[in-house]
Amino acid sequence: MNNITYVTKETLDQMIEDLNHLKSAGRSEIAKAIAEAREKGDLKENAEYDAAKEAQGHHEARISILDTAIINSRIIDINSIDTSKVTILSKVKMLHMGNKKSIEYQIVSENEADLKLGKISVSSPIGKGLLGKKVGEIAEVQTPGGVLKFKVQEIFI
Repeated sequence: MNNITYVTKETLDQMIEDLNHLKSAGRSEIAKAIAEAREKGDLKENAEYDAAKEAQGHHEARISILDTAIINSRIIDINSIDTSKVTILSKVKMLHMGNKKSIEYQIVSENEADLKLGKISVSSPIGKGLLGKKVGEIAEVQTPGGVLKFKVQEIFI
């Protein structure tokens, strides 16, 4: 399955830093918790040991997911973005056709999405609806509450 994710260099660097922390300090903390629980006696009835082993499983799963995300990441140079149409990493100023309010979002990868910072995922309904649109075009976005329409007013970096 091809799950290529486009990210900025800064995001990829942060992902690598997080992975290194999970592999080093994180694994060390889990091993210590397992050792402490093991010292408390019979492993058959040791809830603390079971919890530590379960935490270890979750930790290793997080490492695997992050490792795969890094392998499938490709860096996009922000200076090479085409602003004639909406693409990943472009910023879009648009008009919500329903309430006539102007909204501004940056289209980013799933790993970078943060609505509080105005960054929406390229795989979100709005992100998908905006991709490829040019200034003046209307994006129709299917949501659980119905179809929303957004008119692209400006595309920039």
